[in-house]
Amino acid sequence: MAAALEEARKGYQAGGIPIGSVLVYQGKVIGRGHNKRVQQGSAILHGEMDALENAGRQPAAVYKDCTIYTTLSPCPMCSGTILLYGIPRVVVGENRTFMGEEELLKARGVTITVVNDEACYNLMQQFIKEKPALWNEDIGV
Repeated sequence: MAAALEEARKGYQAGGIPIGSVLVYQGKVIGRGHNKRVQQGSAILHGEMDALENAGRQPAAVYKDCTIYTTLSPCPMCSGTILLYGIPRVVVGENRTFMGEEELLKARGVTITVVNDEACYNLMQQFIKEKPALWNEDIGV
């Protein structure tokens, strides 16, 4: 989770939305990323999507043995991507700020672990206080 939080902080420092993610295979980070919707003018580049993109193409067997760490509960788009590639485990930094599709993921057999990390929560709260319109845009409100 520390690496995902580091990514979230990078995004925040670059003027973006502070959500970070890492994809881990056999104990090694193979992809890391953060939300870059603002920085790249992207409609879809959430933290999880960026981490997967930065991991590059992987064989199905790799995805099926990965854990994705994300500082915030995954939205429907990111959850769909997790399901598409068969990633079996998601570790969530916090879900008080935003509850994504955890129930959908669980229903499809994905193991969800929520660690309730205060640093993840506090960073999101700071960002939302500073840029509420940008936050609402990111979650589709």
